Amino acid sequence: MTSIRGRLLIILLVATSAIWLSAVLWIQHSTRQEVIHVLDRRLEESARMVASLIGDGMSVEDARRAVTSELAPQDHYGLRRQLSCQIWGLDGTLIGESEGAPEGRLAEGAAGFSENTVEGEVWRVYTLVEPDAGFRVMVGDAQAMRDHLVQGVTLSLLVPMSLMLPVLAGLIWLIVGRGLTPLDRLGATLSARAARDLSPIDDTRAPRELRPMVAALNGLLRRVGRARERERNFTAFAAHELKTPLAGLQTQAEIASMAPDEATRARALEQISQGVKRTDRMVKQLLDMAAIEQGGTAPDTAPRDGAGILAAVAEDLAPLAERRGVSLRLAAPEGLWPTCHATLLQAALRNLVENAVQASPEGAEVEAGLRRDGAEAVFHVADRGPGIPEAERPHVTERFFRGGNSGRTSGSGLGLAIVAAAMERMGGDFAIRPRPGGGEVAELRLPADFPAS
Repeated sequence: MTSIRGRLLIILLVATSAIWLSAVLWIQHSTRQEVIHVLDRRLEESARMVASLIGDGMSVEDARRAVTSELAPQDHYGLRRQLSCQIWGLDGTLIGESEGAPEGRLAEGAAGFSENTVEGEVWRVYTLVEPDAGFRVMVGDAQAMRDHLVQGVTLSLLVPMSLMLPVLAGLIWLIVGRGLTPLDRLGATLSARAARDLSPIDDTRAPRELRPMVAALNGLLRRVGRARERERNFTAFAAHELKTPLAGLQTQAEIASMAPDEATRARALEQISQGVKRTDRMVKQLLDMAAIEQGGTAPDTAPRDGAGILAAVAEDLAPLAERRGVSLRLAAPEGLWPTCHATLLQAALRNLVENAVQASPEGAEVEAGLRRDGAEAVFHVADRGPGIPEAERPHVTERFFRGGNSGRTSGSGLGLAIVAAAMERMGGDFAIRPRPGGGEVAELRLPADFPAS
Protein backbone atom coordinates (compact mmCIF):
# COMPACT_ATOMS: atom_id res chain seq x y z
CA MET A 1 0.00 0.00 0.00
CA THR A 2 1.44 3.35 -1.08
CA SER A 3 -1.09 5.63 0.66
CA ILE A 4 0.05 6.89 4.06
CA ARG A 5 -3.54 7.79 4.92
CA GLY A 6 -4.79 4.30 4.07
CA ARG A 7 -1.93 2.69 5.96
CA LEU A 8 -2.61 4.78 9.06
CA LEU A 9 -6.33 4.00 8.82
CA ILE A 10 -5.69 0.26 8.73
CA ILE A 11 -3.13 0.41 11.54
CA LEU A 12 -5.42 2.45 13.79
CA LEU A 13 -8.47 0.29 13.03
CA VAL A 14 -6.54 -2.92 13.67
CA ALA A 15 -5.08 -1.50 16.90
CA THR A 16 -8.50 -0.25 18.06
CA SER A 17 -10.19 -3.53 17.18
CA ALA A 18 -7.50 -5.46 19.03
CA ILE A 19 -8.00 -3.27 22.10
CA TRP A 20 -11.76 -3.67 21.89
CA LEU A 21 -11.48 -7.43 21.49
CA SER A 22 -9.17 -7.62 24.48
CA ALA A 23 -11.65 -5.52 26.47
CA VAL A 24 -14.52 -7.83 25.45
CA LEU A 25 -12.58 -10.93 26.47
CA TRP A 26 -11.65 -9.31 29.76
CA ILE A 27 -15.25 -8.20 30.39
CA GLN A 28 -16.52 -11.67 29.52
CA HIS A 29 -14.08 -13.27 31.93
CA SER A 30 -14.74 -10.80 34.73
CA THR A 31 -18.52 -11.00 34.15
CA ARG A 32 -18.45 -14.79 34.32
CA GLN A 33 -16.53 -14.67 37.57
CA GLU A 34 -18.89 -12.09 39.02
CA VAL A 35 -21.98 -14.01 37.90
CA ILE A 36 -20.62 -17.21 39.41
CA HIS A 37 -19.89 -15.40 42.67
CA VAL A 38 -23.33 -13.73 42.88
CA LEU A 39 -25.31 -16.84 41.91
CA ASP A 40 -23.27 -19.02 44.25
CA ARG A 41 -24.07 -16.67 47.11
CA ARG A 42 -27.71 -16.85 46.11
CA LEU A 43 -27.67 -20.64 46.16
CA GLU A 44 -26.06 -20.59 49.58
CA GLU A 45 -28.53 -18.01 50.96
CA SER A 46 -31.52 -19.91 49.55
CA ALA A 47 -30.34 -23.18 51.11
CA ARG A 48 -29.84 -21.51 54.46
CA MET A 49 -33.29 -19.86 54.21
CA VAL A 50 -34.97 -23.22 53.58
CA ALA A 51 -33.09 -24.81 56.46
CA SER A 52 -33.95 -21.87 58.74
CA LEU A 53 -37.66 -22.00 57.90
CA ILE A 54 -37.79 -25.73 58.51
CA GLY A 55 -35.95 -25.26 61.78
CA ASP A 56 -38.56 -22.68 62.84
CA GLY A 57 -41.31 -25.29 62.48
CA MET A 58 -42.50 -24.55 58.94
CA SER A 59 -43.33 -27.58 56.91
CA VAL A 60 -40.99 -28.63 54.16
CA GLU A 61 -43.59 -27.85 51.48
CA ASP A 62 -44.31 -24.40 52.91
CA ALA A 63 -40.58 -23.64 53.19
CA ARG A 64 -40.06 -24.68 49.56
CA ARG A 65 -42.93 -22.49 48.40
CA ALA A 66 -41.67 -19.51 50.45
CA VAL A 67 -38.29 -19.63 48.75
CA THR A 68 -39.33 -20.37 45.16
CA SER A 69 -42.21 -17.88 45.10
CA GLU A 70 -39.73 -15.00 45.44
CA LEU A 71 -37.93 -15.97 42.23
CA ALA A 72 -39.30 -14.65 38.94
CA PRO A 73 -39.43 -17.42 36.35
CA GLN A 74 -37.94 -15.26 33.56
CA ASP A 75 -35.93 -12.06 33.12
CA HIS A 76 -35.33 -9.73 30.12
CA TYR A 77 -32.83 -12.22 28.64
CA GLY A 78 -35.62 -14.82 28.39
CA LEU A 79 -33.63 -17.22 30.59
CA ARG A 80 -34.92 -19.59 33.24
CA ARG A 81 -33.78 -18.38 36.64
CA GLN A 82 -35.99 -20.46 38.98
CA LEU A 83 -33.94 -22.40 41.51
CA SER A 84 -34.46 -26.07 42.05
CA CYS A 85 -34.53 -27.27 45.61
CA GLN A 86 -34.41 -30.79 47.10
CA ILE A 87 -34.58 -31.80 50.77
CA TRP A 88 -33.18 -35.19 51.63
CA GLY A 89 -33.09 -37.05 54.87
CA LEU A 90 -29.77 -38.21 56.19
CA ASP A 91 -30.94 -41.74 55.54
CA GLY A 92 -31.23 -40.99 51.80
CA THR A 93 -34.99 -40.44 51.73
CA LEU A 94 -36.35 -37.62 49.57
CA ILE A 95 -38.34 -35.42 51.94
CA GLY A 96 -39.45 -32.80 49.39
CA GLU A 97 -38.49 -30.89 46.26
CA SER A 98 -39.44 -27.75 44.38
CA GLU A 99 -41.66 -27.72 41.32
CA GLY A 100 -39.70 -28.45 38.15
CA ALA A 101 -36.77 -29.96 40.00
CA PRO A 102 -35.02 -32.77 38.13
CA GLU A 103 -35.98 -36.29 39.01
CA GLY A 104 -32.47 -37.29 39.87
CA ARG A 105 -30.50 -36.33 42.93
CA LEU A 106 -28.99 -32.87 42.56
CA ALA A 107 -25.82 -33.69 44.45
CA GLU A 108 -24.14 -36.33 46.53
CA GLY A 109 -24.03 -36.12 50.28
CA ALA A 110 -20.96 -33.83 50.63
CA ALA A 111 -21.62 -30.31 51.91
CA GLY A 112 -20.71 -27.19 49.94
CA PHE A 113 -20.64 -26.39 46.22
CA SER A 114 -20.44 -29.00 43.50
CA GLU A 115 -21.21 -29.50 39.85
CA ASN A 116 -23.22 -32.53 38.80
CA THR A 117 -24.84 -33.82 35.66
CA VAL A 118 -28.51 -34.59 36.17
CA GLU A 119 -30.67 -35.81 33.30
CA GLY A 120 -27.92 -34.79 30.82
CA GLU A 121 -27.71 -31.21 32.14
CA VAL A 122 -24.94 -29.71 34.27
CA TRP A 123 -26.12 -28.19 37.56
CA ARG A 124 -24.35 -25.97 40.04
CA VAL A 125 -25.51 -27.10 43.48
CA TYR A 126 -25.03 -25.96 47.06
CA THR A 127 -25.61 -28.58 49.74
CA LEU A 128 -26.32 -27.65 53.38
CA VAL A 129 -26.26 -30.49 55.91
CA GLU A 130 -28.21 -30.20 59.20
CA PRO A 131 -27.12 -33.25 61.22
CA ASP A 132 -29.11 -32.25 64.31
CA ALA A 133 -32.36 -31.88 62.32
CA GLY A 134 -31.62 -34.98 60.27
CA PHE A 135 -31.84 -33.52 56.73
CA ARG A 136 -29.81 -31.88 54.00
CA VAL A 137 -30.92 -29.08 51.66
CA MET A 138 -29.74 -29.00 48.00
CA VAL A 139 -30.33 -25.83 45.99
CA GLY A 140 -29.06 -25.57 42.40
CA ASP A 141 -29.43 -23.87 39.06
CA ALA A 142 -28.53 -25.02 35.55
CA GLN A 143 -25.06 -24.15 34.22
CA ALA A 144 -26.66 -23.32 30.83
CA MET A 145 -28.55 -20.49 32.48
CA ARG A 146 -25.33 -19.01 33.78
CA ASP A 147 -23.64 -19.32 30.36
CA HIS A 148 -26.58 -17.65 28.65
CA LEU A 149 -26.48 -14.81 31.13
CA VAL A 150 -22.77 -14.19 30.49
CA GLN A 151 -23.30 -14.42 26.72
CA GLY A 152 -26.15 -11.96 26.91
CA VAL A 153 -24.01 -9.40 28.75
CA THR A 154 -21.15 -9.89 26.27
CA LEU A 155 -23.49 -9.60 23.28
CA SER A 156 -24.96 -6.40 24.66
CA LEU A 157 -21.43 -4.96 24.53
CA LEU A 158 -20.44 -6.36 21.14
CA VAL A 159 -23.45 -5.09 19.22
CA PRO A 160 -22.98 -1.36 19.94
CA MET A 161 -19.22 -1.72 19.53
CA SER A 162 -19.69 -3.32 16.09
CA LEU A 163 -22.12 -0.60 15.08
CA MET A 164 -19.66 2.06 16.17
CA LEU A 165 -16.78 0.63 14.15
CA PRO A 166 -17.78 2.27 10.82
CA VAL A 167 -18.33 5.55 12.63
CA LEU A 168 -14.90 5.21 14.24
CA ALA A 169 -13.34 4.42 10.84
CA GLY A 170 -14.85 7.60 9.40
CA LEU A 171 -13.59 9.69 12.31
CA ILE A 172 -10.10 8.18 12.00
CA TRP A 173 -10.12 8.91 8.26
CA LEU A 174 -11.04 12.55 8.87
CA ILE A 175 -8.55 12.96 11.71
CA VAL A 176 -5.72 11.35 9.72
CA GLY A 177 -6.60 13.56 6.75
CA ARG A 178 -6.41 16.67 8.92
CA GLY A 179 -3.15 15.46 10.39
CA LEU A 180 -1.63 14.98 6.91
CA THR A 181 -2.69 18.45 5.75
CA PRO A 182 0.86 19.87 6.24
CA LEU A 183 2.16 17.25 3.78
CA ASP A 184 -0.44 18.27 1.21
CA ARG A 185 0.44 21.91 1.80
CA LEU A 186 4.15 21.18 1.34
CA GLY A 187 3.41 19.30 -1.88
CA ALA A 188 1.32 22.18 -3.18
CA THR A 189 4.10 24.65 -2.34
CA LEU A 190 6.66 22.61 -4.27
CA SER A 191 4.30 22.08 -7.22
CA ALA A 192 3.68 25.81 -7.52
CA ARG A 193 7.41 26.61 -7.67
CA ALA A 194 9.08 27.59 -10.90
CA ALA A 195 11.85 25.32 -12.16
CA ARG A 196 14.43 28.05 -11.61
CA ASP A 197 13.33 28.76 -8.03
CA LEU A 198 15.86 26.98 -5.80
CA SER A 199 15.38 29.18 -2.75
CA PRO A 200 15.02 27.39 0.63
CA ILE A 201 11.57 26.29 1.82
CA ASP A 202 10.30 28.23 4.83
CA ASP A 203 10.02 25.78 7.74
CA THR A 204 8.87 28.21 10.44
CA ARG A 205 5.27 26.97 10.15
CA ALA A 206 6.13 23.34 9.46
CA PRO A 207 5.28 20.76 12.14
CA ARG A 208 8.18 19.34 14.07
CA GLU A 209 7.84 15.95 12.32
CA LEU A 210 8.20 17.58 8.88
CA ARG A 211 11.21 19.73 9.69
CA PRO A 212 13.78 16.96 8.96
CA MET A 213 12.15 16.47 5.53
CA VAL A 214 12.11 20.20 4.86
CA ALA A 215 15.75 20.44 5.97
CA ALA A 216 16.65 17.58 3.60
CA LEU A 217 14.78 19.27 0.75
CA ASN A 218 16.56 22.55 1.43
CA GLY A 219 19.88 20.72 1.41
CA LEU A 220 18.95 19.13 -1.91
CA LEU A 221 17.97 22.52 -3.33
CA ARG A 222 21.32 23.96 -2.22
CA ARG A 223 23.21 21.10 -3.87
CA VAL A 224 21.17 21.44 -7.06
CA GLY A 225 21.82 25.19 -7.03
CA ARG A 226 25.55 24.67 -6.66
CA ALA A 227 25.53 22.04 -9.40
CA ARG A 228 23.63 24.37 -11.71
CA GLU A 229 26.05 27.18 -10.92
CA ARG A 230 28.99 24.88 -11.66
CA GLU A 231 27.42 23.89 -14.96
CA ARG A 232 26.89 27.52 -15.94
CA ASN A 233 30.44 28.40 -15.00
CA PHE A 234 31.74 25.30 -16.73
CA THR A 235 29.93 26.20 -19.94
CA ALA A 236 31.05 29.83 -19.78
CA PHE A 237 34.67 28.93 -19.05
CA ALA A 238 34.74 26.23 -21.71
CA ALA A 239 33.32 28.60 -24.32
CA HIS A 240 35.87 31.24 -23.35
CA GLU A 241 38.81 28.83 -23.34
CA LEU A 242 37.87 27.28 -26.68
CA LYS A 243 37.24 30.66 -28.30
CA THR A 244 40.89 31.75 -28.07
CA PRO A 245 42.52 28.67 -29.68
CA LEU A 246 39.83 28.49 -32.35
CA ALA A 247 40.42 32.14 -33.22
CA GLY A 248 44.15 31.45 -33.38
CA LEU A 249 43.57 28.49 -35.67
CA GLN A 250 41.48 30.63 -37.98
CA THR A 251 44.18 33.32 -38.05
CA GLN A 252 46.96 30.84 -38.79
CA ALA A 253 44.84 29.21 -41.51
CA GLU A 254 44.38 32.62 -43.18
CA ILE A 255 48.12 33.29 -42.90
CA ALA A 256 48.89 29.90 -44.45
CA SER A 257 46.51 30.51 -47.34
CA MET A 258 48.02 33.94 -48.06
CA ALA A 259 51.67 33.12 -47.26
CA PRO A 260 54.11 34.76 -49.73
CA ASP A 261 56.69 32.01 -49.27
CA GLU A 262 57.04 28.41 -48.15
CA ALA A 263 58.71 29.26 -44.82
CA THR A 264 55.80 31.46 -43.71
CA ARG A 265 53.33 28.78 -44.78
CA ALA A 266 55.25 26.07 -42.89
CA ARG A 267 55.41 28.20 -39.75
CA ALA A 268 51.64 28.85 -39.94
CA LEU A 269 50.92 25.15 -40.44
CA GLU A 270 53.09 24.32 -37.44
CA GLN A 271 51.13 26.82 -35.35
CA ILE A 272 47.91 25.23 -36.59
CA SER A 273 49.21 21.79 -35.60
CA GLN A 274 50.12 23.02 -32.10
CA GLY A 275 46.76 24.74 -31.74
CA VAL A 276 44.90 21.60 -32.75
CA LYS A 277 46.85 19.60 -30.16
CA ARG A 278 46.10 22.13 -27.42
CA THR A 279 42.43 22.20 -28.37
CA ASP A 280 42.28 18.42 -28.52
CA ARG A 281 43.79 18.20 -25.04
CA MET A 282 41.30 20.73 -23.67
CA VAL A 283 38.35 18.92 -25.23
CA LYS A 284 39.52 15.62 -23.74
CA GLN A 285 39.86 17.23 -20.34
CA LEU A 286 36.41 18.80 -20.62
CA LEU A 287 34.97 15.41 -21.50
CA ASP A 288 36.81 13.78 -18.59
CA MET A 289 35.52 16.42 -16.19
CA ALA A 290 31.94 16.06 -17.46
CA ALA A 291 32.08 12.26 -17.22
CA ILE A 292 33.44 12.33 -13.67
CA GLU A 293 30.95 14.87 -12.36
CA GLN A 294 27.91 13.30 -14.05
CA GLY A 295 28.69 9.80 -12.83
CA GLY A 296 29.47 8.45 -16.27
CA THR A 297 32.36 6.31 -15.02
CA ALA A 298 30.79 3.16 -13.60
CA PRO A 299 33.03 0.67 -11.75
CA ASP A 300 34.61 -2.00 -13.94
CA THR A 301 33.32 -5.54 -13.64
CA ALA A 302 36.86 -6.90 -13.25
CA PRO A 303 39.63 -5.16 -11.26
CA ARG A 304 42.77 -3.89 -13.00
CA ASP A 305 46.22 -3.63 -11.53
CA GLY A 306 47.12 -0.09 -10.43
CA ALA A 307 50.72 -0.48 -11.56
CA GLY A 308 49.50 -1.54 -15.00
CA ILE A 309 47.31 1.56 -15.26
CA LEU A 310 50.25 3.80 -14.34
CA ALA A 311 52.46 2.04 -16.90
CA ALA A 312 49.80 2.50 -19.61
CA VAL A 313 49.60 6.23 -18.82
CA ALA A 314 53.39 6.58 -19.01
CA GLU A 315 53.49 4.73 -22.33
CA ASP A 316 50.76 6.95 -23.75
CA LEU A 317 52.62 10.11 -22.69
CA ALA A 318 56.08 8.91 -23.77
CA PRO A 319 55.92 10.77 -27.13
CA LEU A 320 55.11 14.04 -25.34
CA ALA A 321 58.00 13.51 -22.90
CA GLU A 322 60.36 12.73 -25.76
CA ARG A 323 59.41 15.88 -27.64
CA ARG A 324 60.07 17.97 -24.53
CA GLY A 325 63.32 16.18 -23.71
CA VAL A 326 61.96 14.83 -20.40
CA SER A 327 62.49 11.26 -19.16
CA LEU A 328 59.93 9.17 -17.25
CA ARG A 329 60.95 6.81 -14.46
CA LEU A 330 58.42 4.37 -12.92
CA ALA A 331 58.60 2.52 -9.61
CA ALA A 332 55.37 0.52 -9.32
CA PRO A 333 55.47 -3.19 -8.34
CA GLU A 334 52.82 -5.24 -10.08
CA GLY A 335 49.96 -6.81 -8.11
CA LEU A 336 50.24 -4.30 -5.27
CA TRP A 337 46.79 -2.74 -5.68
CA PRO A 338 43.87 -3.82 -7.91
CA THR A 339 40.98 -1.42 -8.57
CA CYS A 340 37.59 -1.47 -10.29
CA HIS A 341 37.81 2.29 -10.96
CA ALA A 342 40.41 2.12 -13.72
CA THR A 343 38.80 4.90 -15.79
CA LEU A 344 38.82 7.39 -12.90
CA LEU A 345 42.33 6.45 -11.82
CA GLN A 346 43.66 6.65 -15.38
CA ALA A 347 42.17 10.13 -15.86
CA ALA A 348 43.76 11.34 -12.60
CA LEU A 349 47.19 9.82 -13.30
CA ARG A 350 47.23 11.03 -16.90
CA ASN A 351 46.65 14.62 -15.85
CA LEU A 352 49.26 14.45 -13.08
CA VAL A 353 51.93 12.93 -15.33
CA GLU A 354 51.09 15.23 -18.23
CA ASN A 355 51.24 18.31 -15.98
CA ALA A 356 54.58 17.12 -14.58
CA VAL A 357 56.01 16.62 -18.10
CA GLN A 358 54.71 20.01 -19.25
CA ALA A 359 56.18 21.75 -16.18
CA SER A 360 59.60 20.04 -16.29
CA PRO A 361 62.55 21.71 -18.09
CA GLU A 362 64.42 19.93 -20.85
CA GLY A 363 66.67 17.17 -19.53
CA ALA A 364 64.71 16.73 -16.30
CA GLU A 365 63.21 13.50 -15.01
CA VAL A 366 59.61 12.86 -13.89
CA GLU A 367 59.24 10.15 -11.27
CA ALA A 368 55.99 8.21 -10.85
CA GLY A 369 55.34 5.26 -8.59
CA LEU A 370 53.03 3.21 -6.38
CA ARG A 371 53.66 2.00 -2.85
CA ARG A 372 51.82 0.55 0.10
CA ASP A 373 51.32 2.69 3.21
CA GLY A 374 49.47 0.73 5.87
CA ALA A 375 45.92 0.25 4.63
CA GLU A 376 46.31 2.68 1.72
CA ALA A 377 47.71 2.68 -1.78
CA VAL A 378 49.78 5.78 -2.56
CA PHE A 379 50.51 6.96 -6.10
CA HIS A 380 53.07 9.75 -6.43
CA VAL A 381 54.23 11.91 -9.33
CA ALA A 382 57.26 14.19 -8.84
CA ASP A 383 58.72 16.79 -11.20
CA ARG A 384 61.50 19.40 -11.26
CA GLY A 385 59.42 22.26 -12.55
CA PRO A 386 59.26 25.84 -11.25
CA GLY A 387 56.83 24.86 -8.48
CA ILE A 388 53.64 26.53 -7.25
CA PRO A 389 53.72 29.84 -5.34
CA GLU A 390 52.25 29.53 -1.85
CA ALA A 391 49.62 32.18 -2.58
CA GLU A 392 48.31 30.09 -5.51
CA ARG A 393 48.44 26.68 -3.80
CA PRO A 394 44.85 26.83 -2.34
CA HIS A 395 43.44 27.50 -5.84
CA VAL A 396 45.25 24.89 -7.94
CA THR A 397 42.26 22.49 -7.99
CA GLU A 398 39.86 25.16 -9.21
CA ARG A 399 38.69 24.81 -12.79
CA PHE A 400 40.50 26.87 -15.40
CA PHE A 401 42.90 28.25 -12.78
CA ARG A 402 46.35 28.89 -14.22
CA GLY A 403 49.02 30.29 -11.99
CA GLY A 404 51.81 32.66 -12.76
CA ASN A 405 54.24 29.85 -13.58
CA SER A 406 51.93 28.30 -16.19
CA GLY A 407 52.77 30.83 -18.89
CA ARG A 408 55.47 28.59 -20.33
CA THR A 409 53.00 25.70 -20.72
CA SER A 410 49.85 25.27 -22.77
CA GLY A 411 47.67 24.01 -19.93
CA SER A 412 43.94 24.67 -19.73
CA GLY A 413 43.67 24.86 -15.96
CA LEU A 414 41.56 21.68 -15.78
CA GLY A 415 44.13 19.00 -14.98
CA LEU A 416 44.26 19.23 -11.18
CA ALA A 417 40.51 19.89 -11.02
CA ILE A 418 39.96 16.56 -12.79
CA VAL A 419 42.33 14.84 -10.35
CA ALA A 420 40.47 16.25 -7.32
CA ALA A 421 37.06 15.27 -8.75
CA ALA A 422 38.24 11.71 -9.52
CA MET A 423 39.62 11.27 -5.99
CA GLU A 424 36.34 12.47 -4.51
CA ARG A 425 34.47 9.86 -6.54
CA MET A 426 36.91 7.11 -5.51
CA GLY A 427 36.92 8.06 -1.83
CA GLY A 428 40.60 8.98 -1.86
CA ASP A 429 42.70 12.03 -1.00
CA PHE A 430 44.74 14.27 -3.28
CA ALA A 431 47.62 16.39 -2.02
CA ILE A 432 50.39 18.34 -3.71
CA ARG A 433 53.42 19.68 -1.86
CA PRO A 434 56.80 21.26 -2.68
CA ARG A 435 59.59 18.85 -3.55
CA PRO A 436 62.94 19.29 -1.86
CA GLY A 437 65.40 20.64 -4.43
CA GLY A 438 62.66 22.19 -6.58
CA GLY A 439 59.47 21.05 -8.20
CA GLU A 440 56.30 19.47 -6.84
CA VAL A 441 55.19 16.07 -5.55
CA ALA A 442 51.56 15.05 -6.10
CA GLU A 443 50.12 12.14 -4.08
CA LEU A 444 46.94 10.12 -4.48
CA ARG A 445 45.96 8.15 -1.36
CA LEU A 446 43.32 5.48 -1.91
CA PRO A 447 41.84 2.96 0.52
CA ALA A 448 42.83 -0.60 -0.31
CA ASP A 449 42.41 -4.17 0.87
CA PHE A 450 45.76 -5.67 0.04
CA PRO A 451 46.10 -9.37 -0.72
CA ALA A 452 47.99 -11.38 1.86
CA SER A 453 51.68 -11.42 1.11
